Formats: sequence, C-alpha cells, structure tokens
Amino acid sequence: MGRYLLQWLGLGALVGILSGSASAIFLILLEDATEIRDAHLWLLALLPLAGFCIGYVYHHYGANSIKGNNLLLEELYQSKQPIPFRMTPLVLFGTIITHLFGGSAGREGTAVQMGGSLADQLTKWIPLDEESRRILLICGVAGGFASVFGTPLAGAIFSLEWMLNRKFKWKSVFPAFWSAWVADWMCEMAWGVGHTPYSIPEIPSHSIENLAWIIPAGLAFGVAAWLFAQVGHMVADVFKLIPYPPLRPVIGGVLVALIVYFSGAFIYIGLGVPRIVEAFETPLPWYDFLAKIGLTGLTLGSGFKGGEVTPLFFTGATLGNALSGWIPLPLALLAGCGFVGVFSGATNTPLACTVMGMELFGNESGVFLAIACLVAYLASGKSSIYSAQKYQGKYFWTS
Repeated sequence: MGRYLLQWLGLGALVGILSGSASAIFLILLEDATEIRDAHLWLLALLPLAGFCIGYVYHHYGANSIKGNNLLLEELYQSKQPIPFRMTPLVLFGTIITHLFGGSAGREGTAVQMGGSLADQLTKWIPLDEESRRILLICGVAGGFASVFGTPLAGAIFSLEWMLNRKFKWKSVFPAFWSAWVADWMCEMAWGVGHTPYSIPEIPSHSIENLAWIIPAGLAFGVAAWLFAQVGHMVADVFKLIPYPPLRPVIGGVLVALIVYFSGAFIYIGLGVPRIVEAFETPLPWYDFLAKIGLTGLTLGSGFKGGEVTPLFFTGATLGNALSGWIPLPLALLAGCGFVGVFSGATNTPLACTVMGMELFGNESGVFLAIACLVAYLASGKSSIYSAQKYQGKYFWTS
C-alpha cells in the first residue's frame, strides 16, 4: 500500500501538472482565437482553406492520432502501442484553427487527448506494467477533463466511468482523483485561467410532482443525445466517401461557411458559450439546439478538430430552455438539467454528469440533475459520440 501511494502521488502529480498546464495554454489560445474571430467575422470565408491545412497535416503526419478520443479508449481497453506525442500539438493547433475560422466545435476532446498523450509519454522513461499504464492514461483523461472545465470531481469520475466495460479497478480511483485535483489547481491557481460561471437561482421544492416533470425532460434530452451522436457518425461516414482526406474538411468548411453566412447564424459557431449563458437567463428560439447539432456534426464529421462536449452543453441548455414553455419548472433549472443531461446520454456517463452539474450549479439542484442524467442516459439507446466506447452492457437487464 505504501509503495502504491508513493508511486501514484508522484505520477499523479506529474500528470496533473502536465495536463493542467496544457489545458491552461489551450484555454488562453482558444480565448484569443475566439476574440479575433468575433472581431473579424470575414475569417469565416477562409474556413475551407483552414480545413485543408488541418486535413493535410493529419493525413501526412498524424498517423493514428487522427482517431482522437477513440485512440485513448482503444488503449484503455487493450494496450497496443504508445500514444504518439504528436497528438498533443496536432489537436491543440487543429482545434485553435477550427475555432479561429468559425467551425462549430468544443474543447473537451482536445484537453482529454492532450492529457492522455502527455501522460503516456512518461512510459518512455518510467517502466510500467500494462495495468499501471492504463491507470496513467486514466489520470491523463481525468486531468484534461477536470482542468478544461474546472470540475475536478467530475473529471475523475468521467475518466473512470468513460470506459464502461465492467472492468473497474479500485486501484484507479486515487490516481484519477489526485491527478484531476492537481490539474484543476494548476490551470486555475498556478496559471490563473478561470472558467465560465453558471447558476440556477431558483430551485423548486423536491415534491413528487416537480421531480416527475424532469422525466419527460430527460426523455427529450436522451433523444437529443442520440440525434447528436447519429448526426456526427452519419456525416463522418458520408465524408469518408471522398477518397482524398484533406478535401473532406475543405468541402465541410464550404458548407459551414455558406450556411452561417446566408442564415446569419454566427451565434452557433465556435463554442457558443454566450448562448449557453443566455439559455439560463431568457427564452431563446426553440430551434437553437437543432442548429448546433447540425453545424457541429458538419464541422467535426468533415474532419475539423475540437471536442463535442461544449456543443452538447449548448444543445442541452437550449433544449431545456425551449422545454420551459411546456414544463412548469424554472427556466434555469431546465437549462441546467439539459446541460448535463444531453452530455450524459451522448457519453454514457450519468454519474460524472450529475456530479459535474452539482459542481457547476450547486448541490441544491442535485436530485433534479441526477434524474435528468439517468433518464437521458437510458433514453439515448445504445449510442455514443465515441465509436470505440464499449456500451454493450448499458442495459444490465438484457446482458
């Protein structure tokens, strides 16, 4: 036990420092890119050219880094080969370019890939057995997720729950939580990089009636999560018909640029954080969630880089906002439930999403969030935004 604690206190801290610092640098660059884009919206016209640059670099130099989060999952399930260091700079600059020129994408995938890639580099200097390497990868995922969102508890739980293959190891728990805490501290305290605050000012009583209203909302969040995953996979499959990979994001970039320009839908490009904040405060157009699903699926499915989670937050928060016209619960509460509920259904991580909601919105909303996440998780079916994720045992009563 003593050797175990010493080993993972050291390795976990090192992974936390690396992943937290990488996330901090990424968030600083991402904020700068967003400000430049918003001040010069004409950059959207160059999105196809940016897409070609990303596609060309990944095609000729990316190797298996192009698999992204799925590569991490494959290595978690069955160790095959080291995750290349090139994944870190490639996904970092690929995501920044995507956001700078107006693609609709997130940031979680980038942080998780950087965390996992950097963590795995330690195996080049530190001899580890197969099980310890898996724990190290879990630490990288936990650190990346925790630091990019400012949610250390959810980051650790996400890294453990994300595997979803019924091979949970208790030895992974302490390293995951320790790495997540160190990474979050590094990003926020050492680097001084903060995160967007959210709040649910009004929490209704925990009556049976109020809690029951969350069930139909959760069902809607589950369907939206299923739709998000299916659109992303479908678009990716269609673009794979184009034989030369660098041309895929070129065509995708043309389509995104034309759609956004002629519809004036600039609110849906990039992360969309301002719109997410609005969803907690005022009624929005009911179709916001559909627009974000479509543009994100087109952006990422055609080969641009970035994460899916912030677009999932956008989808869920705006859908919850729309449901407030029919469900007699506070608008902010429904937006918050959708924020984590759609994420839960699309990633099959209801526990992590519930904890994340409590970290972001406060413990008072915990019961509502838990019901929304569980119902969405069950209602989303056997689907995931991660094609390599093992979710066949999702419904334990049928396995």
